[in-house]
Amino acid sequence: MTTLAPPVVEAPVAGARGGRTGAVAWMSLPALAVFLGFGVIPLIGVLALSFTSWDGIGAIHPAGFASWRTVLTDPGLLHALWVTFLVMALSWAVQTPLSIIIGVFLAGQQRYRELLAVLFFIPLLLSSAAIAITYKALLDPNFGLGAGLHLPLLAQDWLGKGPLALGVVIFVVSWQFIPFHSLIYQGAVRQIPRTMYEAAQIDGAGRMRSFFSITLPQLKYTIVTSSTLMVVGSLTFFDLIFVLTAGGPGDATRVLALDMYKRGFQANLMGPASVIAVILVLVGLILALLLRRLGGGGTSESQLEGA
Repeated sequence: MTTLAPPVVEAPVAGARGGRTGAVAWMSLPALAVFLGFGVIPLIGVLALSFTSWDGIGAIHPAGFASWRTVLTDPGLLHALWVTFLVMALSWAVQTPLSIIIGVFLAGQQRYRELLAVLFFIPLLLSSAAIAITYKALLDPNFGLGAGLHLPLLAQDWLGKGPLALGVVIFVVSWQFIPFHSLIYQGAVRQIPRTMYEAAQIDGAGRMRSFFSITLPQLKYTIVTSSTLMVVGSLTFFDLIFVLTAGGPGDATRVLALDMYKRGFQANLMGPASVIAVILVLVGLILALLLRRLGGGGTSESQLEGA
């Protein structure tokens, strides 16, 4: 009787993994080239331009730290920085809880919730300039929604008073971007195992207890990601504020991005405008790293840890 020899299992070739790694590295080169061409190189150019004197048309002349001294000693910089952080904090405080609530609601299995998810996502598809023009027309005290419906509460000068104008900016920003963050939370909630809720239900926990004891803890890293997008994105609010209030009344809504535009393209001071651009990048990096540290970004835990 002939015996069959056991099959020979070939050991993995060491060069195979190296080949796959090399292939992945080659595939990442286009993305790296785009990042260098549209991210790093322009940033280096803006940094170099902050040490020059240029009106945007003529010759560029070296100016040393003159632009930096001009911007850093200008009281308007601190005011614009304060307004920027105020818009950032208030918009985060409005968007985060509403986005979580809407995301949890849309994560249900009912069919009508899919339709609501599509409807909620529509504001994000609209242009910020178009949204600003629409709200500016609706809030006009003479010809807007309040005057048309004869409602004194809506017929106020919303964009002519500092606190009201700032509140309108926060409302419009939240109205536009809550759908995006709700979509993030919706996907995160659907990744939470149903067994956790079933176990809590067996223990007698209601919906509110399950929300605070299961849903919110499991959304920890999603909240950090969403908050990072909100905070860093709020530094670039320009078109909506420019069309809606133009930074007014006075300088009540003059954020750093708008201040950069007015210095560079209205006052033709590209050097100081480049300084503000560099400050925006530094503030964004610091805030992103801080949020990453607060959220435990150095670890690799999953959202489903402990499930």
